[in-house]
Amino acid sequence: MPPRWSRKPDRKDPDYRRLDDRMNFALHVAIFAACNSGAWFFRNLQSEPWFWTPWVTGIWLLLVLAHAIYIFALADYSHS
Repeated sequence: MPPRWSRKPDRKDPDYRRLDDRMNFALHVAIFAACNSGAWFFRNLQSEPWFWTPWVTGIWLLLVLAHAIYIFALADYSHS
């Protein structure tokens, strides 16, 4: 069941921004998991492993962690 919002959605509303940012983060994590699991699966099927797979996974993981730090620690959702 999708989340319901009791009032008209407005990006200026701090509660709405917090929820929107967390949903975007969840989408980011889901895309990361799907793409990387697929890349590692096909890497294991190759006779010569893809050399770039660990690099892509590592760099993307750092981006996901930076996104998490921003969303959960640094973002200011107070009224402006």
